[in-house]
Amino acid sequence: MPISLNHTIVPATDHRAAARFFASVMGLPELPPAGRDGHFAPVRVNETLTLDFMTVPAPEGHHLAFDVDPETFDGILARLRSAGVPYGNDPRHPDNGRTDHPLCPRGLFFLDADRNLYEVMSPE
Repeated sequence: MPISLNHTIVPATDHRAAARFFASVMGLPELPPAGRDGHFAPVRVNETLTLDFMTVPAPEGHHLAFDVDPETFDGILARLRSAGVPYGNDPRHPDNGRTDHPLCPRGLFFLDADRNLYEVMSPE
């Protein structure tokens, strides 16, 4: 069996708010709370990967990168713009409003309230 990532923990000051933000931007469904006492707020990314948002006292931002098709990229970009969420093409400047990514034809970075840095890349 090949190795695949099943889930990862995303630290947050408010796990439900962080999951809701990520799911809304990415166009993904939130799942019911999971874990002992519902301490995870899971978001299903695809058939094999779930992000489990978890409240921690002092979250340190993580970097999570996603490959998406052009249609999905357009939807994410539209939702970011509609919500007024800053985005950019440089992880050091994720608010410059650009999508000309250095590693692919179109890409962007955006931050959540806990400084988790999300990267979205599209081949077209």
